[in-house]
Amino acid sequence: MATTKKTPDATGEKYDGFTEEERAAMKERAKELKAGAKRVKVDPEVEVLAKIAEMSDADRAIAEGLHALIKAHAPVLTAKLWYGMPAYARDGKIVCHFVAAGKFKTRYATFAFSDEANLDHGTLWPNSFALTELTPAAGKRIAALLKQAVS
Repeated sequence: MATTKKTPDATGEKYDGFTEEERAAMKERAKELKAGAKRVKVDPEVEVLAKIAEMSDADRAIAEGLHALIKAHAPVLTAKLWYGMPAYARDGKIVCHFVAAGKFKTRYATFAFSDEANLDHGTLWPNSFALTELTPAAGKRIAALLKQAVS
């Protein structure tokens, strides 16, 4: 996530706190939780695809490719929004998610796995990957990680 910055409060004083992007993500998460509590009948996959459609061209290309890889190589995962980001869960628990570069105004997007993913290997293993483009080689590696994550 982006680093915190001095942001003016209601009195005009500056303080170290959450960035505008971080606050927006928290507000999106609160809306997601409210919708779940009210049992609003909205297809989560439709919401994820709509969120992907809102992304910049570069982020959207990566997100669409990842979505297709997940559907093909980890069909047990269900799409859902998580802090306003595309995420994929098993039994309601997030296994992996995508953070568009534009979400927190970073120089690259990331694809990450949670502790629910079966990626453990010794005492150290990668669980988050920077993505500037979803190449065939990157897609092949991600497909293998997805298969392992849900095994």
